[in-house]
Amino acid sequence: MKAVVMTAPGNPDVLQLRDLPLPSLGSRELLVKLKAAGVNPIDTKLRGRGTFFPDKMPAVLGCDGAGVVEEFGANVTKFRVGDEVYFCNGGLGGHQGNYAEYTTVDERFAARKPKYTSFAEAAAAPLVLITAWEALYERGRLSPNERVLIHAGAGGVGHVAIQLAKLKGASVCTTISSQEKARYTQELGADLAINYKQNDFVKAVLDWTNGEGVDVAFDTVGGETLQKCFPAVRVYGDVVTILEPDKNTIWKVARNRNLRISLELMLTPMLQGMIETQQHQAEILEQCATWIDEGKLKIDARHQYKLSEAAKAHDLLETGSITGKIILLTES
Repeated sequence: MKAVVMTAPGNPDVLQLRDLPLPSLGSRELLVKLKAAGVNPIDTKLRGRGTFFPDKMPAVLGCDGAGVVEEFGANVTKFRVGDEVYFCNGGLGGHQGNYAEYTTVDERFAARKPKYTSFAEAAAAPLVLITAWEALYERGRLSPNERVLIHAGAGGVGHVAIQLAKLKGASVCTTISSQEKARYTQELGADLAINYKQNDFVKAVLDWTNGEGVDVAFDTVGGETLQKCFPAVRVYGDVVTILEPDKNTIWKVARNRNLRISLELMLTPMLQGMIETQQHQAEILEQCATWIDEGKLKIDARHQYKLSEAAKAHDLLETGSITGKIILLTES
């Protein structure tokens, strides 16, 4: 099979298309002929600094995948040949990732692909859907009629976070960097789009909430953004970040406002081998597939490349501030 192999840590040029043998199939695993693979920031970080398993090089990156079951292990009960699936599995340097024509996935970690969406859109979805779901629904405990601030609403995680918040019955404000992105996020359901380059987003949030602040702030940017959002959150509110807090973060405002700070890393179950939690993440994808099929949730997979163009896809992602997701089409 063809696969994009990371030969060593470094720039995008270390991603090379090679021939690899088909992965071996475990008793509870599916052999999936991949149609598309998602490209996420974790991929570029691992490519640049090295994977979580440096002794297992070269590596195939890519956590997100979508494709068709071609074979299954003796103890598989949920899926059969021809079933269309999507999932977040592998790609961290241990289990093979999805920048390939084939991969294997434990049936417990796979979900049925949404019926009425493309493989590209399905492959764009798993990591960002699970991240936004866990951040808003589980870490932030978002409830109906609450108000939420979502940073970078036009991005991969942001664009699905807006939709999940609206499905919960919340009011949403989001930060964006252009009028085009303002229109885009409002089409997704955002009640207020704040151009952070032109406006103080904290003042805009406080004006929007009559001086109280939002119930939940979701930081998808990191750096100083985390600290800046503290005064925009109501007393006893929630702040969730998907980035490691900067060592220079000043926590005084957060402490004085009794904010609950949560960290979200949806990769933890995969890294820790937490089977039940990985099963729960597959259940999240099953529910989201239903919403996608009902037209309640949309995935933006506008940036599509061939498998052989993985380096170009990484180059684009590292420019920053793109709208939607980047996909590799694994079929030539």
